[in-house]
Amino acid sequence: MSEDCTPPPQSEPPVSEMSSITLSETGPNVLRAQFSKRVPIVNILCRPDGGSGLAGQTVTVGGWVKTGREQGKGTFAFLELNDGSCPANLQVIVDASVAALGQLVPTGTCVLVEGQLKVPPEGTRQQIELRVSKVIEVGSVDPAKYPLPKTRLTLEFLRDFVHLRPRTNTISAVARIRNALAYATHTFFQKHGFLYVHTPIITTSDCEGAGEMFQVTTLISDSERVEKELQKNPPPSEAEVEAAKLVVKEKGEAVAQLKAAKASKEEISDAVAVLTQAKEDLSRLEERAKLKPGLPEKDGKIDYSRDFFARQAFLTVSGQLQVESFACAVSSVYTFGPTFRAEHSHTSRHLAEFWMVEPEIAFADLEDDMNCAEAYVKFLCQWLLDNCLDDMEFMAKNFDKSCIDRLRMVASTPFERITYTKAVELLEKVEDKKFENKVEWGIDLASEHERYLTEVLFQKPVIVYNYPKGIKAFYMRLNDDEKTVSAMDVLVPKVGELIGGSQREERLEVIQKRITEMGLPLEPYDWYLDLRRYGTVKHCGFGLGFERMILFATGIDNIRDVIPFPRYPGRADL
Repeated sequence: MSEDCTPPPQSEPPVSEMSSITLSETGPNVLRAQFSKRVPIVNILCRPDGGSGLAGQTVTVGGWVKTGREQGKGTFAFLELNDGSCPANLQVIVDASVAALGQLVPTGTCVLVEGQLKVPPEGTRQQIELRVSKVIEVGSVDPAKYPLPKTRLTLEFLRDFVHLRPRTNTISAVARIRNALAYATHTFFQKHGFLYVHTPIITTSDCEGAGEMFQVTTLISDSERVEKELQKNPPPSEAEVEAAKLVVKEKGEAVAQLKAAKASKEEISDAVAVLTQAKEDLSRLEERAKLKPGLPEKDGKIDYSRDFFARQAFLTVSGQLQVESFACAVSSVYTFGPTFRAEHSHTSRHLAEFWMVEPEIAFADLEDDMNCAEAYVKFLCQWLLDNCLDDMEFMAKNFDKSCIDRLRMVASTPFERITYTKAVELLEKVEDKKFENKVEWGIDLASEHERYLTEVLFQKPVIVYNYPKGIKAFYMRLNDDEKTVSAMDVLVPKVGELIGGSQREERLEVIQKRITEMGLPLEPYDWYLDLRRYGTVKHCGFGLGFERMILFATGIDNIRDVIPFPRYPGRADL
């Protein structure tokens, strides 16, 4: 195609106008990416007409080759191109006269091409294809070394290539679903007037009281640095320190003598300068004499006052305690970020780093908490059905045939609400299943119990509330029976517990007693108690495990496959 036939490039709108642009799904013009000179494949294939209405248009498309094959005795090649904007691949046809086909067909090759969209012959599954006129860029691949061949790969295998696995159909679909759920989360809370608060990743408080926290410290690196320094430059001996002290004494006496003799100002100033230098030399020697290999100690324990934060610090297990301080000032807030737990668990349900959505609502009780949690989960499910159905259909086809029906059921069904005591009574009567964990009042319900309630007994989401105080955290409000707390868990099919929450204890004396009963020190929580000392308010909140929500939505079995860069015992790649 001659350059004269190429349409002029689309003019870029001013940056100030880009945020107001709307996308047309049925118009005659294909929409180019706003910040790239290419057309996203989603803008071609995911129109109601499958892209056929764009036939005849010249476009630039970029992506990675899923499959490629030479045809017609090497006269042309078919490429299945995907850029991650949608699950579908765009079929691209390249003639040998346009480019060397051998460099284009290997799986994993990245290409940026220009060509004309055409309606393929009848009987083919594609509704539109691209006939290439120019190959602009090629990111080549050695097929003998590329670790992700086009054969079907297990999710376990892909965990060894976390930097390349987003190129696979499954992980890219999970990424889009995860993105949609994150967008839906912010949409839901912003729509309901919640303020988004960034809580710290480094904390000095243990929210759960479990003690399974990653410690943040510079003491180890500091001690290693000191040890290397001492090997290069050993500390001064006592004799050297004493000699330096003697020099300081002599220089001090010299200054005194000059002053007594009423020496000139210049002579006294010179002597004082010599004394000052001697004192500085002594100070450096004394500091170096204190240097010792190993961690600093005081009274037989590690001296954390010498640490970076002058006290013990950890990676947070929850942003709840900190975000409560904002709830007790601006009423409705939420935090959404990474949390950490140093639990040596290798199960398919545990990660060392995971994300939590944690809203807090002032002037609200347990019923309000349950209402918010139910509305939020329903909103997430409906959002995926409305905005991510193509990816969900991929999941239904490849992982869990019931995942879309499950979303529809949760989005449209009122949640069952029962007390913990009632839940135990129902589980104790079960005869058609033998539980591995014995059911009795006071236990923390296991996943098998939770799933039986939601999948078998009620066949819909269940909110269990008023748990025994002995199995819940200190900040949950003590009920009048003094045996249970105003806590609630939202249980859903496939994963069991999806949300855990409670009305918070707003009474100072009660929460002080609870902290003490659980064997926790009061001092680290003194700031938290201030929220009860000064203008206490009834408030509640909950936490949703974001990866668990993705497991529930997709039907994928292992939590390591629904987070971009999984961290678990023995693995922290990249």
